Amino acid sequence: MSSTVKGMLIRSPPEVFNNQRLLKGKYVDQYYLDLVRDQNRVFFHGVGWSGRVGKKSYQSQLAIFNGITNPRPRRLCIRTEAILSPVSDQSAPATKKRVFTFGKGRSEGNKGMKSLLGGKGANLAEMASIGLSVPPGLTISTEACQEYQQNGTKLPEGLWDEILEGLQSVEIDMGASLGDPSKPLLLSVRSGAAVSMPGMMDTVLNLGLNDEVVAGLAAKSGERFAYDSYRRFLDMFGNVVMGIPHSSFEEKLEELKNMKGVKLDTDLTAYDLQEIVEQYKNVYLQTKGENFPSDPKQQLLLAVKAVFDSWDSPRANKYRSINQITGLKGTAVNIQTMVFGNMGNTSGTGVLFTRNPSTGENKLYGEFLINAQGEDVVAGIRTPEDLDTMKNCMPEAYKELVENCEILEGHYKDMMDIEFTVQENRLWMLQCRSGKRTGKGAVKIAVDMVNEGLVDTRSAINLVEPQHLDQLLHPQFEDPSAYKDKVVATGLPASPGAAVGQVVFSADDAEAWHAQGKSVILVRTETSPEDVGGMHAAAGILTARGGMTSHAAVVARGWGKCCVSGCADIRVNDAEKVLVIGESVISEGEWLSLNGSTGEVILGKQPLSPPALSGDLETFMSWADQIRRLKVMANADTPEDALTARNNGAQGIGLCRTEHMFFASDERIKAVRKMIMAVTTEQRKAALDLLLPYQRSDFEGIFRAMDGLPVTIRLLDPPLHEFLPEGDLEQIVGELTAETGMTEDEVFARIEKLSEVNPMLGFRGCRLGISYTELTEMQARAIFQAAVSMRNQRIVVLPEIMVPLVGTPQELGHQVSLIRDVAKKVFSEMGTSLNYKVGTMIEIPRAALVADEIAKEAEFFSFGTNDLTQMTFGYSRDDVGKFLPIYLSKGILQHDPFEVLDQRGVGQLIKMATEKGRAARPSLKVGICGEHGGEPSSVAFFAEAGLDYVSCSPFRVPIARLAAAQVAV
Repeated sequence: MSSTVKGMLIRSPPEVFNNQRLLKGKYVDQYYLDLVRDQNRVFFHGVGWSGRVGKKSYQSQLAIFNGITNPRPRRLCIRTEAILSPVSDQSAPATKKRVFTFGKGRSEGNKGMKSLLGGKGANLAEMASIGLSVPPGLTISTEACQEYQQNGTKLPEGLWDEILEGLQSVEIDMGASLGDPSKPLLLSVRSGAAVSMPGMMDTVLNLGLNDEVVAGLAAKSGERFAYDSYRRFLDMFGNVVMGIPHSSFEEKLEELKNMKGVKLDTDLTAYDLQEIVEQYKNVYLQTKGENFPSDPKQQLLLAVKAVFDSWDSPRANKYRSINQITGLKGTAVNIQTMVFGNMGNTSGTGVLFTRNPSTGENKLYGEFLINAQGEDVVAGIRTPEDLDTMKNCMPEAYKELVENCEILEGHYKDMMDIEFTVQENRLWMLQCRSGKRTGKGAVKIAVDMVNEGLVDTRSAINLVEPQHLDQLLHPQFEDPSAYKDKVVATGLPASPGAAVGQVVFSADDAEAWHAQGKSVILVRTETSPEDVGGMHAAAGILTARGGMTSHAAVVARGWGKCCVSGCADIRVNDAEKVLVIGESVISEGEWLSLNGSTGEVILGKQPLSPPALSGDLETFMSWADQIRRLKVMANADTPEDALTARNNGAQGIGLCRTEHMFFASDERIKAVRKMIMAVTTEQRKAALDLLLPYQRSDFEGIFRAMDGLPVTIRLLDPPLHEFLPEGDLEQIVGELTAETGMTEDEVFARIEKLSEVNPMLGFRGCRLGISYTELTEMQARAIFQAAVSMRNQRIVVLPEIMVPLVGTPQELGHQVSLIRDVAKKVFSEMGTSLNYKVGTMIEIPRAALVADEIAKEAEFFSFGTNDLTQMTFGYSRDDVGKFLPIYLSKGILQHDPFEVLDQRGVGQLIKMATEKGRAARPSLKVGICGEHGGEPSSVAFFAEAGLDYVSCSPFRVPIARLAAAQVAV
């Protein structure tokens, strides 16, 4: 992106600016005509352009706003200074320009500048430049936030002057001024990072009000509206900027409503609101010991600093940590002219998605509140109504909104999340961004958009995130009809799926219980951004208040977490830790089930079943498979796992761990223990002879399930002590004496010989096969006998035998010659032969360093990234939990290296070994079979490193297939 150069309007000398206006022809004339005509109302209506943006006018407007949105601007015949600026990215040098203005039909930014203007600022600039009704404003860049943080939380030199200069251009646009009672300009101040972080940072609305300005506003627009706006501003400014708890204001409001005998805020009179304003101002004095700052410019300065400070707040840091958001410069600040949804019954505010974010249905999905401001919808303070309410009450504004949705989908080629306000029947677009969606919704939207001709299949691949597929593989209830008599309440189906857990009432408890391995349902009256840690830890979320676009709903959907919101039937008592539903009282720790697809709240622990995959998903995955170059295999140890893997699209088995088969029955584990306890080779062979038929029959089942696809079988890897019984020493000795017929003394002596100080670096892997050659011989014999037997049944068998934990070419050479000798014997006995490969796991750093020597013996490499990570870092996987959380919280590590591949360390070993191995053996097949094989960013690295395949757990196969396709796109 850094090489892309976009035309940007930079502040120019007045004569150039005048020329630019002339070039824009009719648009500017219309603009100024309206500005003069609407002079008395302009401070509310923003740019007073009366032309409605419909489909027909959209293309012509694009031509008018040449230079920003038109990809091929015509050459201008008037000479101006062409100023080109690269779209900012993390590696670009700091941009000198820090304040960017926008208004209808013009902007100094565009949608490609997210890292500099934040997602919100970039999209406001884009909406303005394509002619949608956007209230004029300015965006302070993320680089300014970075400078502020580096400057000891002080505004960088010159920034305040730049902000005031930008503000002046907004004041000219609006014909109104900040702090002027006769033509008051009111502002909203909002955060907006490059990555959407719903509810994590701060917003202030109605900024610019004081006792003088509110009187001027009341004279123009009515007392009730003016004082309602003032009390909202005092509350938000006090909470966000001054750190006064919201409850301090809420208590005063509730007291007054009780005294006046009214239930709703809207029932309070103008006189009541004046009274509450005075009480709110006293709250400042009581809690902060100082008066509310009445100078509007001082308010603006404090609000900008508060938004910059919110970037480093605990809740924002926690959200970024949970979502693995790193490398951002900071938050942008969007300062925008206020438009008002609380000016009576011809005004309102809403949030919508251009398609249903849960199901993907191509129908507007959203909520609307008459006579309300934006925070009433988003914060879940009032439970909103359906968009049909707006269609009936404000048909013209609704019609324009529908047209705008079509324009935005066509422009962004994506499902959009839109915030809007209607002020006295006039529509204003406040924000647009790519809408968060569920897995089911994402797949349907991608497939539908291809069918509608909106995007091609390559673009559609990027409309679905790998974690969306993870959600589709989540469980549902086994039989929803079976629990109907247990349904005690129904709320809004905010995020689909099923969740079962024990009830907790605070985010901290949810985190603590989850850490103990418990499944929990977090129950809240309404969630706030402070709850994100608990929401992430919970299996499901239940709230009493809030709509489908409340904080809880948006965050849960983004995580694919089951959520039921706005459940009016429940009463949450945090103090006593009980949930009251009608006559039922549910205490902390009791089991509850949630159906996020229907909104049902169900008593008890209802059984879950694995999910069913849709036809849309098959279509979508077929596109991914056509595009990707990297093969996706599965780690599977049983015929059942192999079948699941194949059904999920695996192209073979990349890792079959033979040791897992030994635990399948009592007879098998007893035979293994006899082999371990054997003192002589004869005893060991006798025990192995018992194991041979079990191993052979398992391999036959796996070969049958994977007919025609390769199967990589790893020889025995773990330390032998892992197969011994658990418990104290006496119990173990007792069991082994009974099972093996040895005396207690003999058992004691053998256990002592097997005990190791550091088993993971001890007697395991190929060291076992070299010391006990009969072990490798038995496993190889079972593999070849099963392969020939299946081939005789007309099944295409492609066996690959993998030798684990090799550090020297001599170790591998020893095992390869042993395996090839067994193959010759079995083929001779069975009168036929077949093709097979022998290779190794690269999981010791030394093996990566001498990969060229090892490749002379190996026909394939498979990187065991779990052990390779363990040995490269020197971290024991079993003990890393003691310090890893500290490392992550302090930023010493950005990710858990056992989940996300360490590309700079372990990744470099993989690259080096691949290059060295292929230099020695050009036909070398190279893959990876650790947990990282299903992690999207790691899969992208493996594809770029030129590996042939990744292998992951059967349920992560679709995720790896998609991640591999996205790399190719």
